[in-house]
Amino acid sequence: MTTPGARVEAVGILTGWGPGVEALPADARVAAAGRESIALPRPGLDGERFRRATRECLLGVVAVEAMLRDAGIGREAIEGTGTALVFVTAAAYGSSNVEWLAGQAGTLHFPYTAPSVLPGEVAIEFGLTGPYVILIGGPTATVDALWQAGRLVSTGQCQRALVLAVETFEECQALWRRARWTLPGPLVESAACALLGPGDTTPVYRATAPAASLACAPLVALALARAAGSGTALVSGTWRERTAAIELAVAGQPARV
Repeated sequence: MTTPGARVEAVGILTGWGPGVEALPADARVAAAGRESIALPRPGLDGERFRRATRECLLGVVAVEAMLRDAGIGREAIEGTGTALVFVTAAAYGSSNVEWLAGQAGTLHFPYTAPSVLPGEVAIEFGLTGPYVILIGGPTATVDALWQAGRLVSTGQCQRALVLAVETFEECQALWRRARWTLPGPLVESAACALLGPGDTTPVYRATAPAASLACAPLVALALARAAGSGTALVSGTWRERTAAIELAVAGQPARV
């Protein structure tokens, strides 16, 4: 009898370098040419609700859309109680709050005080009503999120799970400069979403210790593994003297007609 497990079905990513893994430079520091932050533009999504949404909320929506394109499926495939949403971030709502304090928040009437607004917007947009988890931290938190998502799928608590990470820095670069020991440069704004579904392989989790990077990095590594045709991916990350890693099965790219 096969032990239930989970595997990565798709990964969608956007970074300050552009959409997808093909936009990633071979050497980020050289490509940055002295810039401290590589920003993502505000997505131009239609609708009154999106007019009032912050940039990071819109990036969460377009990251899920990018994942759907990578999977070759429509929105209806993830609607309802069968889909879990696990959200991860280190930067959280820092950028939008700096804008609000500076009087540049546009239609935002009050500052965000909880990280649940972004995944809430995503859940509303895609009709996600399954299990829901938020983790705050760098890449180690994303490794934990992949583990939690794999457990939710493999134990039958949901049919599939989204692991979503969004990091924005442009409006609050000064805050990150003061904590520069945590990160190598440049800061690259990113939004990424991985879809986990049922599989035959149980995710293998390990945690250890040392320091550097942010929550989108493990999902970018998954996207690179999927683009390379890898059957499995070992992704890891370090944050505030803690390192975590997880090994996941990865589905092949869908046929393109």
